[in-house]
Amino acid sequence: MTMLLNDEERMLEESAADFFGARVEIGALRTLRDEPPEGGHDAGLWREIAELGWTAIPWPESCGGLDFGYKGLGVVTRAAGRRLTVSPLFASVWFGGTLLNLAGNLLQKQEWLSAVAAGELRLAVACEERAHHAPFHVTTTATRQGGTFLLNGHKTFVLDGAAAERLIVVARTAGEFDDRHGISLFVVDADAPGVSLTPVLLADSRGAAELHLENAEVHEDAILAELGEGADALERAMDIARIGLAAEMLGSLEECFERTVAYLKEREQFGAPIGSFQGLKHRAAQLYCEVELSKSVVLEALTALDEQRDASEIAKLASLAKCQVGEAFGLVAREGVQMHGGIGMTDEFDIGFFLKRSGVADATLGNHDFHRDRFGVLEGC
Repeated sequence: MTMLLNDEERMLEESAADFFGARVEIGALRTLRDEPPEGGHDAGLWREIAELGWTAIPWPESCGGLDFGYKGLGVVTRAAGRRLTVSPLFASVWFGGTLLNLAGNLLQKQEWLSAVAAGELRLAVACEERAHHAPFHVTTTATRQGGTFLLNGHKTFVLDGAAAERLIVVARTAGEFDDRHGISLFVVDADAPGVSLTPVLLADSRGAAELHLENAEVHEDAILAELGEGADALERAMDIARIGLAAEMLGSLEECFERTVAYLKEREQFGAPIGSFQGLKHRAAQLYCEVELSKSVVLEALTALDEQRDASEIAKLASLAKCQVGEAFGLVAREGVQMHGGIGMTDEFDIGFFLKRSGVADATLGNHDFHRDRFGVLEGC
């Protein structure tokens, strides 16, 4: 399979660019920050995204999906990233939906994944427990009582958790707190007794939640994968979600770069556009190289997903993409603010939102330092 987009994917790319360009204003992040709506995002926008079928893109037709592949979903996500779009697309589709698709049985997928595909069910994955990403550091416990389990523990940084109707909770049923063995996955109703969600507003105006579980009862039918053997599916889903996040960050850094170049051409100093100054030319050229490299790694990673390559290769490409694009986005955003000068530091100017988003996106599911180290380990270094 080529890394280039085919005709159908290019048509989808154009449709997504037109939709998000017309429907989403970056300045709307100020309203989300100052007057956050219930759930933390525009519910009307989410319905429109679902009606366009984009929440169904990667899933099999037997579960209400379009079976169009992750590259197609990546095209939409990249376009959404250009507008810094706030929606459950990452939490519910890329991460939660993928985990359900990988670990769920046929009945679970027909019930829940079909609802995700239709945009009727929003999922959130509750996996983090520490300030820094540690995927297998799980102290939340699930204790069996007959045909049910009682969940107790605390989760942090649950992306779009306040908007979700169901949560996929990572809990320990055996082993020590850092063991891969003994990790289980439970689908929990967000409004069930013993489940408490505290909304958190992130620096980039997006919503997350703190999750507290106190004897939250879950039936054994809500277990994904085999009991105690959920780590492999979780890691695989994380890698796919990391690639999806890299696609979103790619769109954001492209938009940030293009806005910066446009400003360099427009702003004049000493009777000439500041973009004609050699020092700024060199800096812009470096950013251009980082943008082009980021495009290559994201397209290769998305292509690998649709080719269903070996899990070990997907893991390497996921960490490569997350590291490269995370670093590049941070660099482009910082340089963008600096090259805009004093106006770039003001809240009235949109360029600062890219800097805030770059920090949160980089930290999600492991920052660039985490993935540089992980890539080295996967390569046997």
